[in-house]
Amino acid sequence: MFQDVHVMIFAGFGFLMTFLKWYGFCSVGLNMLISALVIQWGMLLVNGFFHLKDAKFSIDIQGLLAADFACAAVLISFGAMLGRLSPLQCLVLSLVEIPIFVANEYVGLYIFKAADMGGSMFVHVFGAYFGIAASKALTAPGDGKNSNDHSGYSSDLFAMIGTIFLWLYWPSFNAGLASGDDKHRAVINTYLSLAACTVVAYAASALFEKGKFEMKRHAGRRVAVGTVADMMIRPYGALIIGCLAGLLSVFGYAVIAKKLRAANILDTCGVNNLHGMPGLLAGLLGIIYSASASLDDYGNGLYQIFPARAPVTANGSAFEYVVKDGTLSVEGGGAGRSAGSQAAFQAAALGLTLLCAVLGGLLTGGAAAQPCALG
Repeated sequence: MFQDVHVMIFAGFGFLMTFLKWYGFCSVGLNMLISALVIQWGMLLVNGFFHLKDAKFSIDIQGLLAADFACAAVLISFGAMLGRLSPLQCLVLSLVEIPIFVANEYVGLYIFKAADMGGSMFVHVFGAYFGIAASKALTAPGDGKNSNDHSGYSSDLFAMIGTIFLWLYWPSFNAGLASGDDKHRAVINTYLSLAACTVVAYAASALFEKGKFEMKRHAGRRVAVGTVADMMIRPYGALIIGCLAGLLSVFGYAVIAKKLRAANILDTCGVNNLHGMPGLLAGLLGIIYSASASLDDYGNGLYQIFPARAPVTANGSAFEYVVKDGTLSVEGGGAGRSAGSQAAFQAAALGLTLLCAVLGGLLTGGAAAQPCALG
């Protein structure tokens, strides 16, 4: 699944950003430059921060996927500021964002031990609101009224090519880091959610546009199932989540985007609608489904999704448990959490992600906005 995610990063996100009529070449070109740089920086920080042992760390396929996920967060942020940054500003902001991203993800995954298989919280929410906050800091009063961010027929067509790449490979993105039954559930849940939200998004678009389809509203229907992709949400649950995501994304474009622009917050690619709000929905769903997860439903597979719910072991030894594919273990034992306690930590991870994204974006964007900074 690594190559699927890699195609999403370079082709999917790259062509998705070509919707700007006068900025298509720069969108694809800068996307490739930023991605090539960030996957190297991300590989170093993610693997070094998470897996450093004896001053060394190994690089495997999981590590490459993790670097691509970090790159996805940066590209999402880039989407909010598309067309208003110099190449140097793009590169420097990307290099600054990655350490903040990695620190937040480390706390969320290793301290709070939150579940977020598809990265809806740590990748999409973080990337969206970091970018929006940085965009706000970069935007001078009145800029929102003079923005030249309109699209054309050809540019929308190329953007739909990017959307199709992302749509086709999103099950691989959500299931890339999963294993065993969790991987199968992640693929199936994402597949069903995609199908449902596509239909609903087209219907909602026609409703808001008086019988017409607005192409830019059909790019953000993938994120809402991410956090719970590997959980037992049932097929009907995946379909309902997809329907909600489709409605939420179109509503964001039709209503919320106008309010943001009125507040002088420029969001060029609409990342709030594509990644931010669907990611928040995914985070809330993660809280709900983790609060109801039980051994009766999951068996020992519960500990694979929620390692902190495994029993506490003597002397911090590993807790071993048997699943269909063999014997697995929770290194250092679990925390003996209840379902309610796990849900609370899911909420804490979502709140921390928002805090880190907004503060990090404001500070980074504010620094880049200074007259002497990265001109």
